[in-house]
Amino acid sequence: MCEKKRCSWAGDIPIYIDYHDNEWGRPVHDDNKLFEMLILEGMQAGLNWITVLKKREAFREAFDGFDPDKVARYGEEKIQELLANEGIIRNRLKVNAAVTNAKAFLEVQEKYGSFDKFIWSYVDYTPVKNHWKKMEEIPATTPISDQISKDLKKMGFKFVGSTIIYAFMQATGMVNDHVTDCFVYQEEIE
Repeated sequence: MCEKKRCSWAGDIPIYIDYHDNEWGRPVHDDNKLFEMLILEGMQAGLNWITVLKKREAFREAFDGFDPDKVARYGEEKIQELLANEGIIRNRLKVNAAVTNAKAFLEVQEKYGSFDKFIWSYVDYTPVKNHWKKMEEIPATTPISDQISKDLKKMGFKFVGSTIIYAFMQATGMVNDHVTDCFVYQEEIE
């Protein structure tokens, strides 16, 4: 049996392999899923992605399935409950940012019809397929992630620096940054 060739970051950790094979770089057009990834990428700031992945189910439960309508209504009592939840990343700035971002997310949906329409317009609604041979070639930011970051900040979003936004773009398939010899890169992802 031939072993599948993957991006090196997936390593041999099952949770990473599953995320790499089934999610990362695959286009997401569901607003709740986009909201989830925006919040999780912000939660990752300063941490390893595996930390977030291991806590993902606890996050989903704690944040009402990442329903932006519900998260936008969180008050101080709910924030205190989240900060006491050992299953998630308990950083007050990040938790507060999730609530702030939910409110801004709803405003984007109201203005553009969906967050999907808004965010995917930056790449003309088509994934950018890069052609990296090695992981070291992949940038941490791009001019597009710089622009999205700037625009989101103007709209009131928090924890949306260019590096976080580029990771969000990779995670949601707005860009395909699988290396060229990875089996996922070889697939036609639409």
